[in-house]
Amino acid sequence: ILKILVSGGGKSRTGVMIPIPQYPLYSAAISELDAIQVNYYLDEENCWALDVNELRRSLNEAKAYCNPKVLCIINPGNPTGQVQNRKCIEDVIHFAWEEKLFLLADEVYQDNVYSEGCQFHSFKKILYEMGPEYYNNVELASFHSTSKGYMGECGYRGGYMEVINLHPEIKGQLVKLLSVRLCPPVSGQAAMDIVVNPPIPGEESYSQFIKEKESVLNNLAKKAKLTEDMFNKVPGIHCNPLQGAMYAFPRIFIPSKAIEEAKAHKMAPDMFYCMKLLEETGICVVPGSGFGQREGSYHFRMTILPPVEKLKILLEKVKDFHIKFLEKYA
Repeated sequence: ILKILVSGGGKSRTGVMIPIPQYPLYSAAISELDAIQVNYYLDEENCWALDVNELRRSLNEAKAYCNPKVLCIINPGNPTGQVQNRKCIEDVIHFAWEEKLFLLADEVYQDNVYSEGCQFHSFKKILYEMGPEYYNNVELASFHSTSKGYMGECGYRGGYMEVINLHPEIKGQLVKLLSVRLCPPVSGQAAMDIVVNPPIPGEESYSQFIKEKESVLNNLAKKAKLTEDMFNKVPGIHCNPLQGAMYAFPRIFIPSKAIEEAKAHKMAPDMFYCMKLLEETGICVVPGSGFGQREGSYHFRMTILPPVEKLKILLEKVKDFHIKFLEKYA
């Protein structure tokens, strides 16, 4: 999709708006295509919510050095785990319609929603419910995958995109681009078929399917709450509610002495922290600087996939490490 959207040079080069923090695939793909990365920040103080005023600020500033044409949304969020409410999605669609932006909706974690009061809403569904002025004009590509959620559980490779309101001639070029790619393994294709056509009531496998699905998702919900609660008991760590997806992205306090030592090693402070954590505990997490974050704030991303008992041990080890880290660099 990005290949057919990126064009121009200098100030007319295509700008792609992405959330910060972001899944690094986006910055990598934008860089590979020599497009212009346009950052908009999620609101950490408001559970990583997306604010249309921030989109407008980002867009207006970017117009000085590129041509912003694409707006990417990750819902539920990666690495932040937030789930966007209906009003937010309506506001984003209106903004895209107003500014003539091509919407990319990354919805691969749509089945992983845990927090009470949170519900996944697809961009396509809300776009159509907003009426013909919107659904006849807003260009939208939605993405889903077997590799996430409860189906592939980060294993099977396979996915799809659905593109709405693409000009027929452009669609022809897209088909050409897709035709030079190899298809995913057969097992991934079979899993994708089950994602889009799950067992229905009355079918032989339905009861087992529902039992296994609910078991996986309930287990993830339990681990999301456990992770949030345990992190928030640690001095110097703050973790927003894990509303969806598979990760925690807690904010960590790093003392100035540790920041100075990180600089001496020519490392980002949170990278320094994560390397110390790995060396001392064997726990591997990813520094927030790899995803993007506001200047002066530090985070790391951690998966919530380990079994509950292992996760409890892991979180206790992180707690003990963090307290010692603060004492050492206080």
